[in-house]
Amino acid sequence: MASPTYQPRVNAGSDGWRNPPIGGQGTGGGRRLSHQPRADEQQSAPAGPRPKPGFGLRGPRRSPHVLTPESLGALTLPVGDDGVIIGIDPQNQPAVLSLLRSTPLEIVLVGSVWMAQVLALRTVATGARVAVETARPPAWAQMAQAAGGGQQCVSVHEVRQIAPQGPSVSSPVLVVRDMGARPPRNQLAPSPWQSVLTVLPFLGPRSPQMLGRADLVGLQRLSPEEAEVVTRVMRLPEQVGAVLPTLSDNAMLWCSRDGHQFVMTQPTDAETGLLGGPRRMD
Repeated sequence: MASPTYQPRVNAGSDGWRNPPIGGQGTGGGRRLSHQPRADEQQSAPAGPRPKPGFGLRGPRRSPHVLTPESLGALTLPVGDDGVIIGIDPQNQPAVLSLLRSTPLEIVLVGSVWMAQVLALRTVATGARVAVETARPPAWAQMAQAAGGGQQCVSVHEVRQIAPQGPSVSSPVLVVRDMGARPPRNQLAPSPWQSVLTVLPFLGPRSPQMLGRADLVGLQRLSPEEAEVVTRVMRLPEQVGAVLPTLSDNAMLWCSRDGHQFVMTQPTDAETGLLGGPRRMD
């Protein structure tokens, strides 16, 4: 006896479907298809082309979130200067220093290697590279090894052994020169996306000339005699120069041709664990 055969029941409609779609009883039934909007949705739907069945779900209605051109002027974004956060100002607001620019920048720091290393670490955190030319490589070795999470972000070079760094907008470089109060002539001049930071432990015979041609000067605590020299060279107000001998170990005065600003540098726990506490002399 032959086995019976069964033929599937199909309904060939004009739309090309051979079987009823899920959720309906064919195209002529009274049940709503799953992809069709309800009557209330049709009334409240925004004008425009309607989505075709089977091409995704209906998105959120955007008309309540559309702004008029007149209201755009009221929008503001809390965006400040870009750069390295070097501390807080007297108003307890973040103090940001733009160390890497599209124009050459020469910086002089009269202070400690501790302060220079904090600036170097925070510069690396912005995605830049740091190249150190120093007469005391052991003082920078631990910091260079710890910076960048294992990547070679900080390189340490002997005096006159530093090579061109190839700075670019996608790979800016901060060159740190740590060679005492009488540093030799710089082999890597400031250039676009390559700033040069010279560290002076104290003022030497050539320091006034270096301060005079620098674009930015950072000052930690100075002796009264040094404060008089800096006040004259940088054309600071006398009351500002009088404060320089009284600064704490983590306080600085940053000044340029356009103005000056006192900044309190607060090290993070990671910076304190690596570099120790703030200090004026190393």
